[in-house]
Amino acid sequence: MPPARFTHSLARLASFGTVGVLAFVVDLGVYNLLRSTVFTDGPIWSKVFSVAVATCVAWIGNRYLTFRKERSENAVREGILFAVANVLGLLIASACLFVSHYVLGYTSQLADNIAGNGVGLVLGTAFRFAAYRLVVFGPLGERLMNRSRRAFDDLPQPSTLATTPLPEGSR
Repeated sequence: MPPARFTHSLARLASFGTVGVLAFVVDLGVYNLLRSTVFTDGPIWSKVFSVAVATCVAWIGNRYLTFRKERSENAVREGILFAVANVLGLLIASACLFVSHYVLGYTSQLADNIAGNGVGLVLGTAFRFAAYRLVVFGPLGERLMNRSRRAFDDLPQPSTLATTPLPEGSR
């Protein structure tokens, strides 16, 4: 019988994969619906909206299913960190496509799909899983937000700026 920790990790990966597949289906469905109705001449806007909807589905699925035991009460913090992790994952996939297409010179549609939707998707997904586990729904996220909150608290606030006299000679 496998150790409980290993079984838990497999279950979490399966849940993460299921949420990812659902988000992909939502992305595909919303994109095609918008592309054929609202944005008939706007594939980019269709994709922007479909990715936004799919990201919300992924966040809700991961928050309430995959990482339900780790989530915090601060949904706004998690939402912000989730969005940042997704943008970084997208940059990883885009970087794979960029290197393949522009640096290595593999410019066919097949090569672009392998680089962006194969290698890039795998690396971006691995990064997102680690980021969700450690930062978004994990211990590092709370520390990051506390650190940034303390840094913000150290800045002069607008109410004190109005009453603080300017140094002599700076007027």
